Parts: sequence; C-alpha cells; structure tokens
Amino acid sequence: MLPIALLESLEGIKGFDKLAFESIHESGEQVTSIRINPSKNKWGPNNESPIPWCKHGHYLTERPSFTFDPLFHGGAYYVQEASSMFLWEVLNQTIGTNTKGLKVLDLCAAPGGKSTLLASYFSDGLVVSNEVIKARCSILVENMTKWGSNHSIVTNNDPSHFKSLPSFFDVIVVDAPCSGSGLFRKDKSAIDEWSENNVRLCSQRQERIIADVLPSLKQGGLLIYSTCSYSKDEDENLLDNLCDNHTLETCELTITDSWKITTTQSAKHKAYGYRFYPYLTRGEGFFIAAFSKNEGSDSGYYTEQKLTTLSKNEQGIISGFLPLSTEYSYFKQGDSIKTVISEQLSDLQILAKQLYIKKAGIEIGTIKGKDVIPHHELAMSLLPLSIFNALELDKTQAVQYLRRQDLFVESKTGWNLITHCGLPLGWSKVLPNRMNNYYPQAWRILH
Repeated sequence: MLPIALLESLEGIKGFDKLAFESIHESGEQVTSIRINPSKNKWGPNNESPIPWCKHGHYLTERPSFTFDPLFHGGAYYVQEASSMFLWEVLNQTIGTNTKGLKVLDLCAAPGGKSTLLASYFSDGLVVSNEVIKARCSILVENMTKWGSNHSIVTNNDPSHFKSLPSFFDVIVVDAPCSGSGLFRKDKSAIDEWSENNVRLCSQRQERIIADVLPSLKQGGLLIYSTCSYSKDEDENLLDNLCDNHTLETCELTITDSWKITTTQSAKHKAYGYRFYPYLTRGEGFFIAAFSKNEGSDSGYYTEQKLTTLSKNEQGIISGFLPLSTEYSYFKQGDSIKTVISEQLSDLQILAKQLYIKKAGIEIGTIKGKDVIPHHELAMSLLPLSIFNALELDKTQAVQYLRRQDLFVESKTGWNLITHCGLPLGWSKVLPNRMNNYYPQAWRILH
C-alpha cells in the first residue's frame, strides 16, 4: 500500500493524478529497457522499440535473462531505467555535440548507468565517476570496465574532497541519494523504507552534497541534478534552496508533447524541473533539472602527482605485446602496466594528487619474465586487439566460460581472446593439454 503521507504531499503538484498514480502501482506492470553501447554494438533482438529521448535507448517487449546473455557481460548494452536516460536529451540541449576535451564528473555514480551514458556522450572528453561507498564502488568499477571506455576514471571519495579541485569540471551530474518513491513500482521494499522524516533528511543531504561539489565546477559550467523521488522537498523546493545559496541560472528545455514529460517550476525562483510519472511516460518516477553556474572562475591551479614510468626493458616487452601509437602513454601501478590517453595524462596526475582512484586508464597486464599476463580490463577495452588470436564461442560455450568452467575447444596455443558474436569476453591461455580460464573469479556467473 502506498504511504498516505506521500499521496497527501503530492496533491496539487503539477501532473499528479492520485487515481492514476495508485492504479499504475497496483497494475504490476514492469518496463524493461536497455541502452546500447555504441562502441560495442552487438545487440540485435527484434522485440525492441526506441526510447525517444535517448538515441541508444530501447524498450523491450519482454525481459530476457540478462545473466545468461554473454553480450551483457561483454558490455554490449546496459540495462537502464528509461526515464533516467533523459540525461542524454538534457546534454543534447545544453552541451550539444562540441564535447572534445570536456571534463565531466558523475558524483554519485554507482552502479554506473549514468556514467556509462556519459562515457558514450563524451567519447572525446574525460569522465570521472565517483562513488563514496566502497562496496558500491566495486560494482561501478566492474560496469565501467565492461563498458570499455578508454577515457574514464573511477574514484572513491566524499563529495567534500572535490573542493580541492576548484573550477576543474565542465559538467557535474549529481544523481542524488533520495527517498526513492520513484522506484515504488519497480522495488516494493522501497515503500516500507519511505517516511516523511527520510524525505527531510535526504533533502538536507542533497543540499550539502551540491554545496560541497559546486566549487569544482567552472564558471559557465553545467550542473545537472536528478532524483528518483516525487517529493517536492527533494525536487522543486530543493531547486529554490540551491538558487538561494548559489549563483545558478536555470536551463529551460524543449519537451516534445508526445513524450508526456511534465515541465514544472519552483515556487520562488521559477527554476525549471522535469517530472516523469509512470502513468504518463513509459518509465519509472524521475525528476531532473539543469543549471548554468554564474560564479567562480573558468580555471584553477592544481598540483600533480607524477606517475611511475616504465623502464626501457618494460617498455620494450609491453610494446612487443601490444603496440600502441603515441596517442597512448604507459604508466605503472604496483606490478600492473596501464595505459592512458596521452592528452589526459596531466588530468590523471592532477586527480591522483587529490583523490583516491580505483580505476584509471586501461590495465594491460603484468610482466612475468619476458612475457605479459594480460588483464581482463584489456579484453574489455576499445584498444586494438586484432593482433591476438580470437577464439569464437557459441552461446552455450560462452556461458560455460563466464561460469569459469573448463572448456575444451581446439585453438592455437598461447593467449586467446575469447569472443562471442565477435565481442570480447576475456582471456584464456591454451596449453598443449588444457585451456586455462582467466575470467575474473569475482565476476563469474554463479547461478
């Protein structure tokens, strides 16, 4: 049963229809949607229709078993709620297509839905995905690794830590922790956890998070704020509080009528927000707003932490294993050899000085004697891997591989790149009498 206090609090809010709201939550209807990875476009079912506000988003007529789809594990697509994909349209109308060199922060990023979207949108920029909770950060690393982007960094920091990077980012996305009423249809347990007190606590936390991170946004930079809450205190009222305390200019978007997205404005400052009601739009409850920052500067001064470079011997071994152009630079972290886009090396060194980095660049592998043991990140990456022998598996064999079960498939001895439908899934080392499965133990299919 929906909380009576929530229903009462929503009366009078633009677009709210109590009977329709209750009916859609009682219906049991579920919406399944995915967003294709444009760099790994291997998704090809027939039961899909496009999501109009995201060029790579699709609705599915039924929910397949994603766990047993090798293309899902290979990062060909991300299972993401359709309403939240509206972030793509917000960027399209505010940033446009000139994204080269832009630095973007996804502050509350786990599990990675918006970060993978940002990585696709800013394909020639730098995307920093941050998650404050350590356990959730591991999930974020996994999903960003599978997405394969060479231009992403994952950090594990409190929002206040970003004050040490004044005017660093061009875009900041804050998909804030919230009371979760927008997920009631999708997650029934969220109903039991909802309370008016939790709404107030979330609103206070949302204000604090934005106040902590806003100094790191450049003057003229874009702040995007979103929640999966219907509550006014976390949505329109929060926008007014932001305008009271910061010099922000609201961004009005053009909404196509057929999308049935509800345009609202805050009471005091008339800041624009966009509400998604599941009885109007085909998706879950969602709220999003965008601001331009009109204070601060357009750059800052930063110190760098030098990264460990490779010895001449290591450089020779790794170059022989995976020849890369000067577009990439190598560095070491412990025994691991990694590579980063050369143009982003300075940004990485700045971030490494101020933040705790969980993932940066692409991990190529470790050197053992004169050989290289490739890392799973390399298999998932968009680096040129055609020099390696590809061992193509059918779906049954691919699921066996993803379970870390033994495989008996004839192939060349040495390192083989395991693929399904041409999409890399990981590594296997073929010996004269057996195949060693190098799929990560922690990521294997268990059930």
